Amino acid sequence: MTGSHLFCFGFGYSALALARRLAALGWVVTGTCRSAEKVATLREAGFSATLFDREQPVDPAVLHGISHLLVSVPPDAAGDPVLALHGNDIAALPELAWLGYLSTTGVYGDRGGGWVDETARLLPTGERGRRRVAAEQGWLGLWHDRGVPVHIFRLAGIYGPGRSAFDALRAGKAMRIDKPGQVFSRIHVEDLATVLIASMTRPRPGAIYNVCDDNPSSPEAVVVHAAALLGLPAPPLVPLAAAGLSPMARSFYDDNKRVANGLIKSELGVILRYPDYRAGLAAILADETCRKMRRPASSTEETHPG
Repeated sequence: MTGSHLFCFGFGYSALALARRLAALGWVVTGTCRSAEKVATLREAGFSATLFDREQPVDPAVLHGISHLLVSVPPDAAGDPVLALHGNDIAALPELAWLGYLSTTGVYGDRGGGWVDETARLLPTGERGRRRVAAEQGWLGLWHDRGVPVHIFRLAGIYGPGRSAFDALRAGKAMRIDKPGQVFSRIHVEDLATVLIASMTRPRPGAIYNVCDDNPSSPEAVVVHAAALLGLPAPPLVPLAAAGLSPMARSFYDDNKRVANGLIKSELGVILRYPDYRAGLAAILADETCRKMRRPASSTEETHPG
């Protein structure tokens, strides 16, 4: 796929991880963001971006010549803004070989800790989940009705460098919420990029994939393990009702399920580099240590004779 062009509606954390992988393979990667500051940050990283939101659609000319398209912009109360503003532009792209829509495992709702795979009925418990279901249906409709090569990826909680339990612990914001039996699925951002690349290599328009690791785990166990790796005391357990969570943070605890990931392995041949949070956290910490060791001493540091 050398010479391909990926356009990212939403050039955030996950899209940037994918972009770096593809740029190293010779791809052109461009996309959208919501602020001039982010445009400048992406430019420093070597990527071109343009502003986009519901009030500011992109010039359709920027989509000319793209071969792959990633959509990670979330739906709002009015629906999916990319689909609403640019669905027709996307359907008219003559060279589009693959479109990936990043959804969420929140579409499954609460299963009392039980397992769900891609065939499970969609039973979202909150408004954000219902919006995602509607967005998925809209994108799949673009495949059914217009032949757009749409692929849906239902993502578990994403973590990675700069976005893990380590960061919350160091900032003094980590909490151990005591809700017995609660589990979450998660995925390292580099494994997410691997899944997306595998799908680009083996496209199957209309496909839906769960993207998560092998080990659904309690959130408080992740915090305990991360604290141990840093040599810090684990925060005390706090009952959910007393945790003072925001409504959005509290809503994550309304759903309790284990998400199966067999399809990305059997169909796409994915081998997860970080099959559980222990492997992922260890790799993040090892990378941080290597970066510190490679960092040159400041030229302004004073030296003292022995």
